[in-house]
Amino acid sequence: MAYSNTILNQTTALFPRHDFENLAKKHHKGQKFRAFNRWSQFLAMTVAQLTGRKSLRDLVANIGGQRQRIYHLGMKQTSRATLARVNEKQPFELYKELFCSLLKRCQLSAPQNRFKFKGKLYLLDATTIDLCLAFFPRAQFRKTKGAVKLHFGLDADGYLPAFVNMSTGKFHEIAWAKALTLPPGSTVVFDKGFNDYEWYQSFSNQK
Repeated sequence: MAYSNTILNQTTALFPRHDFENLAKKHHKGQKFRAFNRWSQFLAMTVAQLTGRKSLRDLVANIGGQRQRIYHLGMKQTSRATLARVNEKQPFELYKELFCSLLKRCQLSAPQNRFKFKGKLYLLDATTIDLCLAFFPRAQFRKTKGAVKLHFGLDADGYLPAFVNMSTGKFHEIAWAKALTLPPGSTVVFDKGFNDYEWYQSFSNQK
C-alpha cells in the first residue's frame, strides 16, 4: 500500500509505541486481547476527538472508510461492540499516566512567558461540561440537566496545565481555587467568578 503521512500519524508520533505498550501491559485488566489492543483503542478515540464523531457507531463507520491509512498506523479494525467493551472494562489509568509523561516532556521544552515581571504566571478558569442526565445520574446539575465542571490552571510558560480537577457541575470554582498552593512571587489571572476577598488576603499572606 502507498504510504500516506497523515495528520493523525504526525500526532501519534508524539507517543512512542514501545512506551505505550509498556503502559498497556501495566494497566490491563482481564484476559489478553485476541484481535484488538489498547493502541487501536487509543487511535480510535483520538480520531473521535479530532474529527468530532458523535457516537461509537459514527466513529467505527468513519474508521472503516480509512483502512489504508490506519493500516500504516498499526491500528486494527474494530466493531462498535468491541470498542464499547474496551472503553468500559479497561482501566483509564493508562491514559492518565500517558498524559503525565507527555506533560513532563512538554514542560522541558516549553518557552518562557514574554512578560517582564519575575515569578510564575498562572491563568485560572473553569468550564461546565454538559452531560446526559439519563446516562450520568450522579452528575445532576439541574432538574433535567447533568453536568460536570472542569477546573484548571495554566502555566503561562507554554500554556501547559499546572492544576486540573473535575467536580460536579454545582461545585464553585472559588472552592477549588482556595485549595491551591502557589509559590511565593506568583501572579494569578482569573475572571470575576473567582471573586473572594478572603482569598485575596490569603494571597497577600503567602506573598
